Amino acid sequence: MPPESPSPSTPPDIRVEPLPYEVRLEPRELAQVDLVVIHCTELPDLATAREYGERVLYEVRADGGGGTGNSGHFYIDRDGSVHRWVGLDRVAHHVRGYNARSVGIELVNTGRYPDWLDSRRQAMDEPYSEAQMVALVALLRQLQAGLPSLRWIAGHEDLDTIEVAASDDASRQVRRKRDPGPRFPWARVLAAVDLQRLPV
Repeated sequence: MPPESPSPSTPPDIRVEPLPYEVRLEPRELAQVDLVVIHCTELPDLATAREYGERVLYEVRADGGGGTGNSGHFYIDRDGSVHRWVGLDRVAHHVRGYNARSVGIELVNTGRYPDWLDSRRQAMDEPYSEAQMVALVALLRQLQAGLPSLRWIAGHEDLDTIEVAASDDASRQVRRKRDPGPRFPWARVLAAVDLQRLPV
């Protein structure tokens, strides 16, 4: 039976499931965290997202750094369950140029999977579930209570606007990142939390 979704005013039950390389991620002071970035996984399910998150993409360097991959801090499954894969005191690799100051929240959603860069398949049609939205608002409120500098929120698509050649036709350009996409209810979320959309 799926877990019961929290109400937006109830702190969510967070399942702590650290990635194998979490301790290798750069530590940070929580006071520097002022931004939440909303993503969607663009993958079919949480298990596949975990597989991607565990992949080591940055080899160990001579200075001892590296040996990590790309991941958000939190993942919210379609049933509203909340999973923490990276602690807030670590810099997760989830958005270019903003990692050190931000918390990455990934919503399980197919997005454009499996043809992310195919110009004929750029629609992001899967709606976010009610359980996900309730859990997201509850998580954002909990983060606000614990991170005194937190004041901004953005979508991945707001911060990574790079266009690349389409996989089906190199003469066409597509957005590298489009998440959380057109089905994300920004008005609802912004009305429920005391965060402002980051001006970019």
